[in-house]
Amino acid sequence: MASEEQEITERDDLTQEPAAPVELEMEEVVEASEPTDYSQYTKQDFVELLDKQLASLKSESATAPDYRRADEVLKEVRPLFDQIKSSERNAALQKYIEDTGEEEGFEYKASEDILRFDSLYKQIKDTKNQYFQQLEKAKDNNFAAKTELLRRLRELVEADENNAGDPKTSWTEFKAIQDEWKAAGNVPSPHNATLWATYHALVDRYYSNRNIYFELKELDRKKNQTLKTELCERVETLVASTEGKPVTKGLIDEANALFEEYKHVGPAPKAEQEVLWQRFKKSLDTLYDRRREQNEEMKKEGAQLYEQKSKLYEELVPFTSFSSSSINDWNDKTREVMALQERWNALKGPMPREEGKELSKKFWAALKTFFHHKGEFFKQLEAKREQNLRLKTELCEQVEAILESGEEGQDVTQRVIELQRQWKTVGQVPEKFKDSIFERFKAACDAFFNKKRAKNQEVEKEFEENLARKTALIERIEAAATGDNPDLSQLNVFKQEWSSIGFVPKKDMQSIQKRYINAINALVGASGKLSPKEKERLTMENEAEMIRESGPPRDAQKKEGDIRRKMTALENDIAVYRNNIEFFARSKGADKLRAEIDRKIEAAEKQLGDLKRQLKALREAR
Repeated sequence: MASEEQEITERDDLTQEPAAPVELEMEEVVEASEPTDYSQYTKQDFVELLDKQLASLKSESATAPDYRRADEVLKEVRPLFDQIKSSERNAALQKYIEDTGEEEGFEYKASEDILRFDSLYKQIKDTKNQYFQQLEKAKDNNFAAKTELLRRLRELVEADENNAGDPKTSWTEFKAIQDEWKAAGNVPSPHNATLWATYHALVDRYYSNRNIYFELKELDRKKNQTLKTELCERVETLVASTEGKPVTKGLIDEANALFEEYKHVGPAPKAEQEVLWQRFKKSLDTLYDRRREQNEEMKKEGAQLYEQKSKLYEELVPFTSFSSSSINDWNDKTREVMALQERWNALKGPMPREEGKELSKKFWAALKTFFHHKGEFFKQLEAKREQNLRLKTELCEQVEAILESGEEGQDVTQRVIELQRQWKTVGQVPEKFKDSIFERFKAACDAFFNKKRAKNQEVEKEFEENLARKTALIERIEAAATGDNPDLSQLNVFKQEWSSIGFVPKKDMQSIQKRYINAINALVGASGKLSPKEKERLTMENEAEMIRESGPPRDAQKKEGDIRRKMTALENDIAVYRNNIEFFARSKGADKLRAEIDRKIEAAEKQLGDLKRQLKALREAR
């Protein structure tokens, strides 16, 4: 049987265990992403990933670290998946705006992958929350159980101190309490240290009072030594597995679970107690140090990422105040904004939590402001186009009314031409009415001018027939003028027949009139019964009559002005020719030049005589 001194020594060994749980230290560790790179995952990849996570959590072997790892995966993939969803939504919105010209009425319909992802995400969250709620509830139950165990242990210790119990029964009860204590699990952290300290104090009192069982306790400590050695080896293996790799939250959770197990193993022999603890603590410290170094590096990368995204936000800010009346300008700026958004989305990784959240909020708010202003511009543009549509519809109705009325005068034609000019001054209409309204206006105008053109063709055909008849009449007059002593009694018949024939094409009007006058004059001139004076009188009457038939007084006045201008020009030419003749006498070849000038003067005087005769005829025609 062991001595009382040995039992007291063993009791003191219990105080070598760490009093505070390691979780307190680990609460300061910054969250980090899993080593898996999800940046290249597609929507289907994310759905399959969450499907596997949910399946693993539903298995009976799932533990708290598994739930924490699943939660870490959700935190990693949620922002990446939201970026994909946001990009698809923005693309759909841009296409909707390009198709309709406005943002109003846009409704984004999520794909099956997005709906499946959200469903899996919620199921995992709910499963995790339910699990940890159950753990918390279990902790409350554990607290009640451990409180009850402390009560039983206290009664057992007090009974031993009063020598009121059977030593063998007491030891059996003590071991049962120890086993139940280990099986009870964790309790809420505010009570953990107090319960632990009370438990160890009662155990110390029990061992102090139970020297008779010291040998059994020594055997128990050796068993504890073996268990603690195995735990040291397991945590050392865990440390070795992280060499050159990221230390994830899951690994930390696993290490903490080993530490919890270590704490609940009873004391080892005094000589090995501190050695085992330092060995175990060294491995934990190594993991924690690597984790801290990793977090520091992540903080640096996060700071760099924050700086890069801040610059993108600064580039975006000027776009929030952009304004223009040009669609092309808005489209150019939209391409620039979308390029900034793509650059933003391409920068992946965690930023400082609060600063990153605020920066992201400002960036997307600025983006929303730009597209809001763009939407307002297109709303105003659409309103203007609607007004233009109303104006063009009115122009269509006016042309259609003219067409329906059957009016075809020159003033009506000018009215249609004026409506066409007004059409060109009206701006664009909504894209979906662009072709239809133009086709309507064009159809109405084409119908009007085709109708007018068809009638003009009929008139032109009649004019051609009149030209043929007048030509045939002139040929008869010319034939009569070439005969011997022509009969002037036919002159009035010819004139009446000429007057009865309608208009000829405008391009032939002057030539056919001139030929007719020449034919009549030739007929008069060929007559041997008339004196020269009578012939001149008849000729002048014929020309005056043609002038009266050719058009209204305004046309005669205009023609008189043209004749006078031509006469003045000929008189000036004749004066110049005659003045130049005086210089030819002193030059070589003067006779030839004089003859040429004389011919020009003769032709000009003849033309001048014809003009004087025409001017006289005009005056008599008034």
